[in-house]
This record gives sequence, C-alpha cells and structure tokens, in this order.
Amino acid sequence: MRIGYGGDYNPEQWPREVWDADYSAFELAGIDTVTLGVFAWAHLQPAEDRYDFSTLDAIVERATAEGMRIVPATPSGAMPPWLARAYPEACRVDFEGRRHVYGQRHNACPSSPDFRRLSVALAGRLAERYGDNPAVVAWHVGNEYGGACWCSACGEAFRSWLRERYGSLDRLNHAWNTTFWSHTFTDWAEIVPPNALSEHWRGPNHTAFQGITLDYKRFTSDALLGGFVAEKAAIREHSPHTPVTTNMMGLYQPIDYHRWAPHLDFASWDNYPPEDRSSTRTAARMALAHRLMRGLRGGEPFWVMEQTPSVTASRDVNPVKRPGVLRLWSWQSVANGADAVLYFQLRQSRGACEKYHGAVLDHAGRTDTRVFREVADLGAEFARVGDAVLGARTPARAALLVDWDSWWAVEMSDGPNRNVGYLDVLTTYHRALWQANVPLDVVPVTADLSGYDVVVAPLLHMVKGDLADRVTALVERGGTFVTTALSGRVDEDDNAFLTDVPGPFASLLGLRVEETDAQPPDVVNPVTLFGTEYDARHVFELVVPDDAEVVGTYGTDFYAGTPAVTRASRGRGHAYYVATLLDDAGVAAVLRTALGNLTGPLADVPDVEVTERIAPDGTRHLFVLNHGDPRVVPSPVHGTDLLTGQEFQAGDDINLPTTAVLVIRQSEAVPDPQ
Repeated sequence: MRIGYGGDYNPEQWPREVWDADYSAFELAGIDTVTLGVFAWAHLQPAEDRYDFSTLDAIVERATAEGMRIVPATPSGAMPPWLARAYPEACRVDFEGRRHVYGQRHNACPSSPDFRRLSVALAGRLAERYGDNPAVVAWHVGNEYGGACWCSACGEAFRSWLRERYGSLDRLNHAWNTTFWSHTFTDWAEIVPPNALSEHWRGPNHTAFQGITLDYKRFTSDALLGGFVAEKAAIREHSPHTPVTTNMMGLYQPIDYHRWAPHLDFASWDNYPPEDRSSTRTAARMALAHRLMRGLRGGEPFWVMEQTPSVTASRDVNPVKRPGVLRLWSWQSVANGADAVLYFQLRQSRGACEKYHGAVLDHAGRTDTRVFREVADLGAEFARVGDAVLGARTPARAALLVDWDSWWAVEMSDGPNRNVGYLDVLTTYHRALWQANVPLDVVPVTADLSGYDVVVAPLLHMVKGDLADRVTALVERGGTFVTTALSGRVDEDDNAFLTDVPGPFASLLGLRVEETDAQPPDVVNPVTLFGTEYDARHVFELVVPDDAEVVGTYGTDFYAGTPAVTRASRGRGHAYYVATLLDDAGVAAVLRTALGNLTGPLADVPDVEVTERIAPDGTRHLFVLNHGDPRVVPSPVHGTDLLTGQEFQAGDDINLPTTAVLVIRQSEAVPDPQ
C-alpha cells in the first residue's frame, strides 16, 4: 500500500484503442487509483426502463486487470436529458422563482421523489454489479454536492423539516420572532421558502427574517445530505464493508459539512484554490481547507479527490501551475492528513466547458510534456515513501473553531457592516496560526475542547448549547481563548441575547460592548497593541471593561484611547477579545502573544510550513515545505528525508529552494496520538 495516486478517468468518452495508450501512460506516472463513472448516467441508463453496463463492465475489467484500485462513482451529479423530459418537476426552481429546463449539471431538485427514486435505484444496481470486486476500494457518491431549489416540493419538504425541528408553531414563531411585521404563522401551510418572491430583497443575503432564511439554509444542506444517505444505503445492501464518501469543496458556504460528517466513512475534497498562483495566501488557504476536512472525522486522514495537474478552465483568467507547484501542493495535502492525491482528470476532455481544463494526458496524449513529467516524478516519490504515512494522525494542541451557522448568520445580518465576510476573517486568523506552524486542528463548535491549550474562534456570532461553559472550563484549567468582534451576539435561532454583548462570553471576557461603530472599507482606525500600531477596519466595538486588562487601544475618533483588545485572567488561563477587525500583522501580534510557547518549528521563518504526522506504530514524520523564496533553515529534528535519503542532525543547515519539500522520518517514535 502507498499514498493513493490517480484520478477521475472517463474512458467511455474515448475509442477503446485509446485505453491501451492511457494505461501505458498511467504505468509511467505511477498511477494506481481510478475513479470511474462520475458523469456516466446517460450512458449507463439510456432510458428509464433500460440499463446498459456493457461499456462500464469493460472499463472495470480492464482497470482490474491493470491492478488499479477502483473507486466507482454513482453518477447522480448530472442527471440525463430523458429524466428531465419525463419528470420536468425534477429540474430546480431558482431563487427568482423560475423553473429551469434541462442543462448544466447540478440541475436536480433534492426534494424530487422521481430523481431520488431513480438515482438510488442506479446506485443499488452499480453496487450489486461491482461491489464484490476486490479491486473496489471505495465508493464515490454524487459529485460536488451544491446548489439549492425553491420549488413547491422543496416547500413541502421544508415544512416537514420545520415540524420535526420545532414540533409546534408556537415554538417556531418564537424562534423566528414572528410578532415582528405581523408574521405570526397559524398554519404550517402558510410557510413558503424564502426567496426573491418572499422574504428577500437585493439578493440571497438580504432577508427580512434571518431566522427563516437560516433554517432554509440548514434545510437545503440536510436535503442534499438526504440524497447522499439514500444512495449510500442502496450501496450498503450489496457492498456492506467498502467505505463510502463524496467529494466536498473545502470552504464551501452553502453546505454545512459538519452536519454531513457522521454519514461519511472518510472525508474527501476537491482542491481548487481561488488563487491559482503560488503564494502565502493560497498556501494558507489550502492548509485551512485540508485541516477542515481532517477535522470532520475527528482527525482521521482524508483524500484529495480532485486537483488539476496544471490549469483550471472555470475562471476568467487561468494561469498554469509553475514548475514545482503541483508537487508542493500535493505534498502539502499529505502533510496535513491526506492518504490519497487524485486528479481531475486523467485524460483531457475533447469538448464542452472543460476541454481546456488541465489533465495528466493532454489532447494529444503526450507523455513528454512538463506536466506529465511532474506528475510522473511525484508518482515516483509517493512510491518511494510507500505506506510510511498512511493512517498517520496529526497531533494538535490548538484548535480553530468553524461554525457554518455563524457564517450564514453574520453574512445575512442587517447590520452592522455588510463588508464583513466570515471567511475573510477566518482565513486571516488561520493564516497567522499557519505562519507560526502551530500544531492545529480545525473543528466544529461541538468538538471536545479538553485536549487543547489554545482555542481561537473568530466571528463566533452564534453561541449554541454549552459552548460557553466548555470554553470557560478550558480557560479556568489554564488554556487560552481568543475571539473577536461580532461574537456572542445571537442564539441558535439568530435572535439577539437579551443581555450585554458578548452574551454568554461576557463574564469570561470581563467586559461589555456598549456600541458598535461601522465604517466603509477605506476608513482605518489605528490600534496600538503592545507598543506597535496596526490598522483596523469595518467594525469598531466600544468596550467597557469590567476586570479585563486593556492591551490595545483605538487611535482615532471619539473613542480614541478606549479598549480595542483586552485580556481577562480566569483561573489559570486567559481570554482575549479583539473588538475590531485587525490587519494581518495585528492579528499575528495578538495570536503570537496568546500562543506563548505553543508556536511550532521554524515559526519565525516566513512561508515555510512545518507539520507532523504520527503513524500508528509511533513513527514521527516531519514535513517541511517552502512556499516562498529560497532560504537556509536549521533542521528542526534529527532524522532522514524519505525523498532523498539525506540525514539531518537537529540544527544542521538545510537548503530550501522555492517549492522544496522534505519528509523527515524522525529517529524517535512516540505513542500513537489516536
């Protein structure tokens, strides 16, 4: 066994004589894993009453004979034209209330009984046919779940979802604060999906009743999950032991992946960072998404189900990955917990919207290109490392909390400032932790916090359940908590706490927020923090300390000299409150102080990422990745680089060219962190 390597393969799109050339190329590249049939529904079921598995049989037979690890996909990510013609109500209704006709791919209503029936039936037939093939190592259900529908079927399903959630209209009316604007509902049938025809104005994030829209977002996430769960159940009838997953999209706002996590046998995701070029921001953003995926299943390894070998085709401008970047980014995923690194796709499509999307093999099928050579070189490295890091865990003493409900709620809030983006703030705080090489988990607000020394929770707008009590316990036993402006504002129904801001955290933080000023993005209020001045923007909370220590103050406006950053001592620990949105340097200053000695190796070397994975046998592997300029750094440990065989003593100089990667097997094993 070794790190899984391969990707999405669609030989049904090609004459069979091409398959021979493909497999010869795969052998050269060290490819051992193929995902099959992701978009093959129309091919597998050309009519409702007719299935045709003859081509897929040949594809699976050939992949098995070639020694491939096979990941069969259920093709529900793109329904066939005949289904839309026979069942037009299976097509989605958009935010403006328009029923769509057939086209594109995420085009099916998640509440359509006909789509659900047909997709589940096909999933069952696939599992029945291929589930006992020993080459099948996992099942891939659907593809990049996303989108929403506002049709009458979704309206009825939403009402059923609400009945289950609230139990009574009285409870629902209280949760939605419906006495406002005479919205009190007296019959479930009066409730309609919130869209441009009902509660919304200007767009999806502008809603008169945040509670209604918040619940529709939760419902949509659950409705899509229902399709996954139904297909997984059909697979389980015939393939009871093979793990089942779906390819997620990392930091994707419409779906709460924490709600999906219990239903996955392992997490997987598609790594297409918003910025194609190599940069610190891109590297930190990818690390955040990797850690989010790892955190879905309590620290278990995940798969990168898709990445491009070279270039995407979906942006206005699509630069190629520079030499060495594919290798660097692939090893980064392994360093952060991936046990497989796959591509979309293995052979480039000849037409349609992804014909210029990069692939392992281009339109000519050449194996002498720079891209293919880099793919093959990486495959050789994965083979060299073998199973050394498979199943390895990542130890962490710090946690970054991510909460989809807070993400949704803060961005649809009418006030104080719509220029505040949850993801922008989250990535700023993560970037500072990443630069410090902090051993970090990215976890939901429901996670057990007892194993962490530091917990960071930016824009924790919504506070649910016993979270405040668990954070208080963390601090009192000697831990550190850091949170920011706009946190502790609302309960799980998105209603304001009827107490001083920041609500359940006020006592822990030792302060109250009296007012919140908001300004346009070009307005800067400098904050003096630890003797240095930093820029702050967007929101400026006016803080009245109780027993909190003031460590940073505003520089201008009528609240100049008042607290901008505070620290409260509780028990043996501390709780920090950042009452504004600081720039990168300001956030880093706060976190470096809060972290104390918890920073990781090479924390003061810019753009060098250092992570660790500990194998089940206790063997430790330290990954060193250079995302910046060439530099010389001291070796953090004594050990051997698995990629080159070079041995290092702690403190030895290491030359790190741009895009350099080291996988250092350390000389001393530790107990399995699991």
